[in-house]
Amino acid sequence: MPQILDPLPSGGSDPLLCCYVNATSQIQIARITNVPSWYFERVVFPGQRLLFEAPSNAQLEIHTGMMASAILSDTIPCSSLMVNEEGDEEPFHHALKMAIASTDS
Repeated sequence: MPQILDPLPSGGSDPLLCCYVNATSQIQIARITNVPSWYFERVVFPGQRLLFEAPSNAQLEIHTGMMASAILSDTIPCSSLMVNEEGDEEPFHHALKMAIASTDS
């Protein structure tokens, strides 16, 4: 079970188990800001997998770290990062596509 520092808000639907992979060579900040009364922010190092629980309506913001700031580089619905029982690798493929797209531009 993922570590939860700030418990999920009560009264919502069943939380989703989600996985995000930082497939870039830069440090990223993963943040959820669209869920009232809940704070979620984690540092994700290059190559690291972040496993977390979130409400089904949550949106994961990915901020790419620069020297003295961070730029919002992606917003991903947590429902698309959901881990299923068969060990689906879809979140990894999504992160990899985003990393490739960011290096092409």
